[in-house]
Amino acid sequence: MNEVLRQEKKFLISLDQYYELSHRLGQVMHEDVNNHGEGYNIRSLYFDTIYEKDYVDKEDGVELRRKIRLRNYGPQTPFAMLEMKQKQGMMQKKRSLKMSREDAGHLISGDYGVLLKYSDPFAAECFGLMNTLCYVPKTVVEYKRKAFVAKENAIRVTFDHHMIGTESNYDIFSPELLQYSLLHPYMAVLEVKFNGFLLSYIKDILKNSGAGTGELAVSKYCLARGVSMHYRF
Repeated sequence: MNEVLRQEKKFLISLDQYYELSHRLGQVMHEDVNNHGEGYNIRSLYFDTIYEKDYVDKEDGVELRRKIRLRNYGPQTPFAMLEMKQKQGMMQKKRSLKMSREDAGHLISGDYGVLLKYSDPFAAECFGLMNTLCYVPKTVVEYKRKAFVAKENAIRVTFDHHMIGTESNYDIFSPELLQYSLLHPYMAVLEVKFNGFLLSYIKDILKNSGAGTGELAVSKYCLARGVSMHYRF
């Protein structure tokens, strides 16, 4: 099990701002090794209770809340990461468990008993939580991510763009998901993650571009659920 505790700030920006910031940050930060051109693919299957507790908690601004997802990096990925993010005041705690492609497939189909194969206490916690509160798959979200890193304070700046999703098929390993747009194609989500404090030269770059103000509670899961409800009604 991998655990990360850090601050996370999110901003909704234009593609023009994304390209400007990508160029400027590339001069002072290291690119993520997985970046290729516009970045790398991420697919996430979000789980929620049958009463959509996590969605409602986010929309209501509940301070202590969680999010459970199964993530891979495109249909060819030989594994998936089961992740739980928990909001705790200003901090975000993320724990993750690497699962085989086969075991992830069982999880997608609702067989949470596969988690008992793993000795990690986090797997047992997820098994108990997902069964007790009746978690079910809700939506798939896919996007391109371009990331920059700085070792000081574990700083990570990411740009998520060309966001699409679906609720018709939860198989994140399928090469033929029928997906619709979740975010305007000329918009992107900027995420700034760090421990302790954000270094001033990075903060200045964000501020001078106009992207370092107007922090938003942008949730990809809530974006997906909101769009699907609009199409539904």
